[in-house]
Amino acid sequence: MCSGRVDIAHLFRAFSNRMDGVFIGGCRLKECNYVTHGNYHALNLVQLSRRIMEHIGLNPDRLSIEFMSSGEGNLFARVVDEFVETIRSAGPIGVSEGINQETLSLNLKAVTKLIPYLRLVESERLRGHFETLDQFKAFYASEEFERLFKDLVADRLAIGQIITLLQEKPLSTGDLSEILGLSPSDISKHLNNTAKQGLVKYQEDEKRFALAGVE
Repeated sequence: MCSGRVDIAHLFRAFSNRMDGVFIGGCRLKECNYVTHGNYHALNLVQLSRRIMEHIGLNPDRLSIEFMSSGEGNLFARVVDEFVETIRSAGPIGVSEGINQETLSLNLKAVTKLIPYLRLVESERLRGHFETLDQFKAFYASEEFERLFKDLVADRLAIGQIITLLQEKPLSTGDLSEILGLSPSDISKHLNNTAKQGLVKYQEDEKRFALAGVE
């Protein structure tokens, strides 16, 4: 199967199912067997997904992509062995990162709900168009990408986390700030934006926020 068939949903479904690592093998860049340049798509997807993982507190080394030809069996065996050792050293997902299972589930659920939007922004705004692996890595480590990531992904993800938490019970700004590790001002900003969209409401008597339409 072409590595270009890999979808961001596949990656985060694996982590949601408590897989400790995901490895993707693709054709060498500029050597796509299907002449679709699917390996470039996979590379973009992995770079974005690694940044999302880092943002929610997961070790990005749990996701890896390597490029090789079908005749390089020895190389394939070596890189897989190295990846297995990396994951073995990292330990169970969430544990070595110091994330409890409840927080891990919350974060992965928020990412999963955002996947249709992530597909769109990856394709239209966040996809790098370069020739070499080093150029891709430089772009995804750049200030330009970080600015785009914050505006297009991080803020949306925070709102998704807030909505997911409020589905369980009403919470105050302070509660949400403590759970998500965000400043009260950032939480207030997100709550105000979602309130304007009619998604949440403020319960004056309880001094807390709840989902709109939920008593």
